[in-house]
Amino acid sequence: MRAENPLSQQSPIKSPCLRLCAVDGRANICRGCGRTLKEIAGWSAMSDAERDIILRDLPRRIGTLGFKATSPDEALAKIRDALDT
Repeated sequence: MRAENPLSQQSPIKSPCLRLCAVDGRANICRGCGRTLKEIAGWSAMSDAERDIILRDLPRRIGTLGFKATSPDEALAKIRDALDT
């Protein structure tokens, strides 16, 4: 009998990424999703609880970007979807 690959049974990692990556130098956050470069780099190693803490803060961060946010409505919808899963 063939052993199943344990990775194939895992759910995809929830992510706010819009693939609109551009980091605002002053705020040090992505103008697409609101995460820092450190958060983006470590996202896959975080627990769901750690990701949820960041996800809940992203709307505030996107709000602080104001007109610099790449697509705020799309980002907020993606964040809501990620928190609902």
